Amino acid sequence: MLPVLTVDEMRAADNAAIAALGDKAKPSGSDYDVFIQRAGAACARAAIQMMGGAYGKRVTVIAGKGHNGDDGRVAAVHLRERGALVTMCDATEMDNVFIDDRNADLVIDAAYGIGFRGTWNPPIVFDVPVLAVDVPSGLNANTGIAEGPVLPAHRTLAFGALKRGMLFHDGPQLCGQIEVHDVGIDAMAHLDDIDVYLMEPHDVMHWLPHREHDAHKWTYALRVIAGSAGMTGAAALVCASAMRAGVGIVHASMRDGDAFSHLALPTEVVHRALPHTGWAAAVTSDIQRFDAMVIGPGLGRGDDVATEVRAVLAATTLPVVIDGDGLGASINAHGDVSTLSSREGITVLTPHDGEFSALGGDAHDLDRIATTREVARATNATVLRKGPTTVVAPPHGPIFLVSSGDNRLATAGTGDVLSGVIGAFLARGMEGATAAAAGAMVHGLAGSICMAEGTIARDVVSAIGEVLSDMNKTMIEVLHPEKKQ
Repeated sequence: MLPVLTVDEMRAADNAAIAALGDKAKPSGSDYDVFIQRAGAACARAAIQMMGGAYGKRVTVIAGKGHNGDDGRVAAVHLRERGALVTMCDATEMDNVFIDDRNADLVIDAAYGIGFRGTWNPPIVFDVPVLAVDVPSGLNANTGIAEGPVLPAHRTLAFGALKRGMLFHDGPQLCGQIEVHDVGIDAMAHLDDIDVYLMEPHDVMHWLPHREHDAHKWTYALRVIAGSAGMTGAAALVCASAMRAGVGIVHASMRDGDAFSHLALPTEVVHRALPHTGWAAAVTSDIQRFDAMVIGPGLGRGDDVATEVRAVLAATTLPVVIDGDGLGASINAHGDVSTLSSREGITVLTPHDGEFSALGGDAHDLDRIATTREVARATNATVLRKGPTTVVAPPHGPIFLVSSGDNRLATAGTGDVLSGVIGAFLARGMEGATAAAAGAMVHGLAGSICMAEGTIARDVVSAIGEVLSDMNKTMIEVLHPEKKQ
């Protein structure tokens, strides 16, 4: 996991690192100089990598008057020593300047850093890669909002730690490829209260319990209540993805499905018909046989559905994923979330922004982390708030961010796939927040290895096993290098 900091947290980490250095930071006259030298050197190395060398390459460095500009000036020294032709430009004099491949091979944006407020006028850059130092100048490092013109970067070097604005709103598009570079500012060592982290793929296998050698199909069992007439595909996708993610057996029921609804389910899934009314009692009669439950996708809406869903949730402490129609059904009249907040078992909610609003959240607030935490505390549930960067917030404890997916997941049914994966991870014994975060990571990675165009939800399901197998293989090679092929 990588810590994700606010601007104030990053400054606190900077100050703590300077204090830890003591007099060693001061030979060149500045407490901060040692970190500037390291950042500038890292920037020069990245520039050389981007250009495929330094000798004879033309580099335009845009530098402001602060520490960000100092990083750029140090990078310029290193690049000149390697034979690059460096042009230094004042950040305040870039308005209407045009840069293209006739006069530059790379532009380094070292104009303004994470503390910049206001706007600036970047140059017009055409067909030349841009390397941003710490953050693209003009991007709000807390919110991710571009508060004025910003020069989009192909690559951003984040020093010390990621900043929240890199992962939200305009941030991902403007930062391009983000890399965190160690310049000696260890946020984990210097800050005691970091509570937001970006998930990395290897985190999944650290969290996911291994299957026992004597496991059988009932070792990890999942109950699914999803689908209805005309929406049978939702149930099918939940069940299929859960089995790909390691569940041994799935029992699934659809609401008001026709006589052939069971034909929509994967062959391996046990279909159990529901009565037309009062079906909560049928669902909970043997619920103790299962390890987790998914309820809601494609279930349909109406007061009768809401009554039954709430009855199921109130009658069991089984870990449960609530998605789709189940989210609205779990809320009592006038936005009362007491059915959720009073549950003693693990509850994972997976809303998009519209459903997030129905749960009482402010979908328009720029601080997606804080508002998601508020809903998690109000509902006593882990809230997985979908988005380009997914926020996973439990009522208490660390918040996890997941950015593994892309626009290939912007297709019908992929949310049902996600619910199935999380349900499987709950059934395999993970806690709510880790199951949700790991599920989102695997879901995103599965989407990212599908076709660039034409991907559908079933393709994502098919890729889940490959993702988990690759993760498992990598983990084995790390722990047992002698087994590496």
